[in-house]
Amino acid sequence: MNWKRPSESASENLSAQAAGLKQPVEPNRREFLAGLGGAAVLTALSTSRAFAQAPETALNVARVAIPSSRFMMSENKISALNDGFTPENSFDRTHAIYALWAERSSNDHTSWVQYEWGEPININRIDVYWAMDHPRPGTLPGSGGPRIQAPVSYSVLYWNGSDFVPVSQPQGLGVALDTFNATTFAPVKTTKLRLAVIPQPDRLAGILEWKVFNYGPVPELPPVVDAGVDRSVVSNGKTYLSGKVTWLEDSPQNKARWMKTAGPGTVAFAAADAPVTTASFSEAGDYILALQASGSTDKPRAISVHVEPAPPADRLDVVYTRKYSIDGGLWQQRAKALIVEWIPHCIAMCERTDIAPMRGDGGIDNFIEAGKANRGEAHGKHKGYVFSNAWVHQTVESMCIALMVDPQGDPEMIKAHELMRATLERWIPIILNAQMSDGYLQTAYILADRKSWPERWSPDHRGNHEGYVSGYFIESAINHYTLTEGQDLRLYNAAKKLADCWVANIGPGKKEWFDGHQEMEQALVRFGRFVNDQEGNHRGDAYIALAKFLLDSRRGGSEYDQSHLPPGQQYEAVGHAVRAMYFYSGMADIAAETGDHDYQSAVISLWDNMVNKKYYVTGGIGSGETSEGFGPNYSLRNEAYCETCSSCGVVFFQYKLNLAYHDAKYADLYEQTMYNALLGGVALDGQSFCYTNPLVNTERAKWHVCPCCVGNVARTLLMIPTWTYVKDKDGLYVNMFVGSRIHVGQVAGTNVEVVQKTEYPWHGSVSITVNPEEAKRFSIYLRIPDRTTSKLYTESPAVRGVKRFAVNGKEQTPVIRKGYAVITREWKKGDRIELELPMEPQRVVADSRIKADVDQIALKYGPLIYNVETADNEKVDHKLSDTPLRAEWRPDLLGGVMVITGKWQDGSSMLAIPNFARMNRVGPPHDYPDDRDYDPKRVLDSKVWI
Repeated sequence: MNWKRPSESASENLSAQAAGLKQPVEPNRREFLAGLGGAAVLTALSTSRAFAQAPETALNVARVAIPSSRFMMSENKISALNDGFTPENSFDRTHAIYALWAERSSNDHTSWVQYEWGEPININRIDVYWAMDHPRPGTLPGSGGPRIQAPVSYSVLYWNGSDFVPVSQPQGLGVALDTFNATTFAPVKTTKLRLAVIPQPDRLAGILEWKVFNYGPVPELPPVVDAGVDRSVVSNGKTYLSGKVTWLEDSPQNKARWMKTAGPGTVAFAAADAPVTTASFSEAGDYILALQASGSTDKPRAISVHVEPAPPADRLDVVYTRKYSIDGGLWQQRAKALIVEWIPHCIAMCERTDIAPMRGDGGIDNFIEAGKANRGEAHGKHKGYVFSNAWVHQTVESMCIALMVDPQGDPEMIKAHELMRATLERWIPIILNAQMSDGYLQTAYILADRKSWPERWSPDHRGNHEGYVSGYFIESAINHYTLTEGQDLRLYNAAKKLADCWVANIGPGKKEWFDGHQEMEQALVRFGRFVNDQEGNHRGDAYIALAKFLLDSRRGGSEYDQSHLPPGQQYEAVGHAVRAMYFYSGMADIAAETGDHDYQSAVISLWDNMVNKKYYVTGGIGSGETSEGFGPNYSLRNEAYCETCSSCGVVFFQYKLNLAYHDAKYADLYEQTMYNALLGGVALDGQSFCYTNPLVNTERAKWHVCPCCVGNVARTLLMIPTWTYVKDKDGLYVNMFVGSRIHVGQVAGTNVEVVQKTEYPWHGSVSITVNPEEAKRFSIYLRIPDRTTSKLYTESPAVRGVKRFAVNGKEQTPVIRKGYAVITREWKKGDRIELELPMEPQRVVADSRIKADVDQIALKYGPLIYNVETADNEKVDHKLSDTPLRAEWRPDLLGGVMVITGKWQDGSSMLAIPNFARMNRVGPPHDYPDDRDYDPKRVLDSKVWI
């Protein structure tokens, strides 16, 4: 699964320096780039200096060059190469660095960066300032990896009009630390200059600054202007403009100015003549803001700003997952597979003590050893990665939710439930014994040598996932509480103790802290709301306040973990996709809790950028060009990363926006992700899973070296009541259509049970019976799906709206508000709503800027994206004909699915299956995924775009 791709025109190769990575696959992926935020063993390096200096009249023409690189990764920001920074030493991290790595899957160990100018210039010298990491002893597995070090060697090449060729007579090429290394060469006239670098084995070569000097007369080169990224802003808020203008020479005559070139209202700039400033808007609508610079020969660089009303003052309320039943159909099949097969498998793997090191080891045995350490007894070392507690906590939460699913007499489910109850009774005391006396809980710290990890919440150890594992523990406690209906408070009280520990140590006047991998933030808000709902008296407010403090503390870091800018100034989805989703989810929580306009504007900007520029048709995210993360806008290769955990995060993020905006479009989106990117995360037989979910040849395996998704997918999919309903004091919102019987708690002062009967997503008929304990007047909001969820994709024919809508047998034409059909009346037990949603096959075409999908189509039926496989088609690389498509129920195929049939252009029959059912007929799964880079010559067994 290749996670980077060459890019010769990447004008913004994302972030500066990465904190510790979560995903270690051998030493080649998840740990490879963690070193960007860490240190390395200092190595003696060459101190040779260039023999000649540029004339005093020479200028650093790199200032106005456009940089690019062979590889893109979210740990880097390409503009670091020529941002004008003069480092104090090679360890200086006050500015971004650019790190280069070698493609180790090939024999070519050279990486490169290059500059390009709009017209030819004469050049005869470069200066390079190499970066180095500080030594840091005792790095824990999963918190760090290969570090930054000066390279083995490098060379200088220039573009001769047809090819890159070496410069003549180079002298210098030094790799000394703490200084600019000068290299001179015979003058060349060119538009492109390339630095070809060979990094040290298993090391990154880091560049703090790369200067290029002209030879001869001073060239006349226009300034480089960057206006920033498109964004949204809520009414009465402001947007943070981060423009940048770089001239070849500094001069008092250099001027820049912001101006409005389009838009319905007026724009007030705090300082229109400053590239970095703020702007506010008099009315809603779409605006164009341009940054104009003196000396520029191009038209002004511009950004789009969408101004929209702020969300309602009051968010919707959560419907907590409590005991419920599923009434047949697809969801019952998937829930049974998770409960009977997958969760027991996760339990067994967490209890194994014989898993090879760094192969997904480190389960409940770490908690046993931490308990010994807390008692002062002899104990073993921590096993596995520093974040390995995560899959234990996720499995605990999965068990708790699974035990809330009514087995309805199914003997296999009853047996699985017995296993889970026994496991919880065995595990809970072990986990609680691992908790320190003040509430802190992370076994990697408890079992660590204090010389290597001296203190908690240390900036040197941001990569150790303290908040990541703590957040999962807190979330597991919520569902244990609801499982036991508050009768067993062991985990709940322990979670409060842990959260109180963090509150006591972190916050204003205490420690300032942020974790390298987000999770604690959304967990604290979720827990704070839950504690307030259970105990009242604002008991949970301190947890929500701490969540905001943790978010606000993110600064001075990298795009990889979204710490490059304050949260309220982030407008583009960047970096590691799982971290991003957890971060944006937490931001959405805080925006809803506080009404902070900066957070609201950032959240809706991030959502718009992700959904309308970086979103797969499956609802998955993360192209994999960067380290497990986002690529540039519209760069959506089908060999996608789309980690299962990131799909869980998408569901969380869209759900939080649904709570904030009361808008069905966010539920449309998390339904899309749920059915197409997440539901197939576990195989149909429940015995293997997908770590990544590319749109070609997904691979399933029994376990993973980084099994962070194994419990996440189960806990997310089984929380059906929470995703299906939300509410406010006077109404109930129906977001998903699942045959089920669910108690939603109080609506308008009375407890309400809702019963759905449906075969959705196979058929569009839905019957909803409302059973309030007392007759009450309130509103029910039924989502009417809009199948167009992203501007990136166009479906034909258009399928939306509702074919039939009736209440107690009487047909109605309901009022549609924000995508919901609204019915306000007195509801009595047994009142029934019936609706029929239109369902028919659709062809989907992608935006032409998505190069991977040009001249291809995808197939869709209802919320389901489809996949063609060689198991059903002789070949899957044909073009589809224009003959009509048909939906056909096949009870004998893959447990019963609705297939789409049609014709290929050669006249042969085409059959497509739902994407969630892909790759279930390719033989038994491997124990671990085959982690080789994607081979474009590999035979395609399965694909979405045809």
